[in-house]
Amino acid sequence: MKFLSLVAFAALMVSCNGKNGVTNKPLETELDSVSYAIGMDVANNVKRSFDEFDNDLFIQGFVNGSDSTNLQIDAAKAQGLIRAYFQKKQQEEMAKRKEEAEKSKAEGEKFLAENKEKDGVKTTESGLQYIVLKEGTGAQPTTDSKVKVHYHGTLLDGTVFDSSVDRGEPTEFGVTQVIKGWTEGLQLMKEGAKYKFFIPGNLAYGLNPPPGEIKPNSTLIFDVELLEVK
Repeated sequence: MKFLSLVAFAALMVSCNGKNGVTNKPLETELDSVSYAIGMDVANNVKRSFDEFDNDLFIQGFVNGSDSTNLQIDAAKAQGLIRAYFQKKQQEEMAKRKEEAEKSKAEGEKFLAENKEKDGVKTTESGLQYIVLKEGTGAQPTTDSKVKVHYHGTLLDGTVFDSSVDRGEPTEFGVTQVIKGWTEGLQLMKEGAKYKFFIPGNLAYGLNPPPGEIKPNSTLIFDVELLEVK
């Protein structure tokens, strides 16, 4: 409710600025800058979380609620409407994610079944698949190791979702601080090696991928070069 109040306030300000031609105030003090930053933050949250409302009715409800006049819905009913709406949206989102997860899982299983028959592809007991692009000769990491790597990650359709190679800067992390497929795969490598990993959804992000292109249960492909074991 506190968030929705902030949304209402932000929407009211936007409406006033747009309809009444209020000019932008300069940012002259620290409080001015903080006030402006909070407004930006609320606006970004609104766009991400709730962008379907009717602007005019939204502002009308805000104004009527502020002075308790001309109310078309009583407070108790309003709370019920809001709760029911967001419960429905949550259920719709869960259903959508479930559908995406089932689709991604099926696509991944089909891909991996075909991929494991290709020359050079090895499959571990967990289901991780990999190709040795270049063997290394240095140290082999364990779960206690920290490593320095270059990597390039793509979806099955070739979409790049993350790449230290594209950024031009290797990354460092603990072997157990990454997805399960990486933790297992890194321990197969020796310093200087370069492998291609095909990681099933259950060894990647499962049902909880990070924001972005990765769908729930997505099978991921990584080119990984182990530069250093620390």
